[in-house]
Amino acid sequence: MSKKKPASKTKSPGKPAPQTDEAAEENISENRKARHRYEILEKLECGVVLLGSEVKSLREHKVSIEEAYARVRDGELWLVGADIAEYKQATIWNHEPKRVRKLLVQKRQLSKLTGRTAEKGLTLVPLRIYFSARGLVKVQIGVCRGKKLHDKRETLKAAEARRNIDREMRKRR
Repeated sequence: MSKKKPASKTKSPGKPAPQTDEAAEENISENRKARHRYEILEKLECGVVLLGSEVKSLREHKVSIEEAYARVRDGELWLVGADIAEYKQATIWNHEPKRVRKLLVQKRQLSKLTGRTAEKGLTLVPLRIYFSARGLVKVQIGVCRGKKLHDKRETLKAAEARRNIDREMRKRR
């Protein structure tokens, strides 16, 4: 009589583990100041229209979205103020670093954004730029409301309290 081995739950060493969508995304740039300056109410993923030299520059992580924002103009969404550095090897076919770039969203998402930004005090801020699992450049836009000074202080106090609690919990182990 032969005994059957129970099926192992681990993957064989030759096969790579399946990746989730988030794990397959490669982060290019993140706007950390936005999380401090604004209260993020809603997030939206957008495609972006780029030139070839811009994509090559993004692959080298040569981008800054600290001062960037998004605008709805003429029924289209535009990314204003994003600085993608020139790609050195592109020579005369290079792009303008601070040009306005078109963001790609569905019409119903755009109409929803237009309604939200009409409210007083709300703005569209790029939170991060990343390569999707398919290798496409995506921009995550946040519908944000500016924080007041006391809101920023409350956020810092909560983060400090969380760190202290974690530190004490580690000591007890």
